[in-house]
Amino acid sequence: MPTIQIRTTVPEDVQAVSRIQIESWWSAFADILTTQTLEEHLKEDAIEQMYRHVLADERFHGLLLTLDGQPHAMAFWSAARGEQTPGLAELICIHSLKGNWGKGYGSQLMERALAEMKAAGYREVLLWVFEQNLRARRFYEKFGFSLSGQQQNNLGANEIQYRKAL
Repeated sequence: MPTIQIRTTVPEDVQAVSRIQIESWWSAFADILTTQTLEEHLKEDAIEQMYRHVLADERFHGLLLTLDGQPHAMAFWSAARGEQTPGLAELICIHSLKGNWGKGYGSQLMERALAEMKAAGYREVLLWVFEQNLRARRFYEKFGFSLSGQQQNNLGANEIQYRKAL
């Protein structure tokens, strides 16, 4: 059984979280987004630059899950972006490397993120997910997330919004 650690991200995690995003997007979204879209939006330098900004911005809260000291999964959350609703958080992303999908590590990470949001005083959380990402939708629904009825186009695919009371 591997040693599992979940900790707050730090600026030195830029390469680890970038790698997790790139690899998980290729695994999870290959049947949802075009290869061209994935190639355009998963350029290593651009992803690392984005995470350098995110990791330096105190509005974003990041978590990194390691297995035997090796980065495996990450999650980021903040106050809901683009919303003026007090008490509303947003799970911006939760990604893990495909090799350990279905082993409960994502659930541990989700539980920690939701607990942090609640401890920070948030009463509700929203997230966006590609409508075609059925595996992720089942995961969110397992945690009590429900469809809000809102949707948007992102990268040429339909995203739907889920919400959950904390």
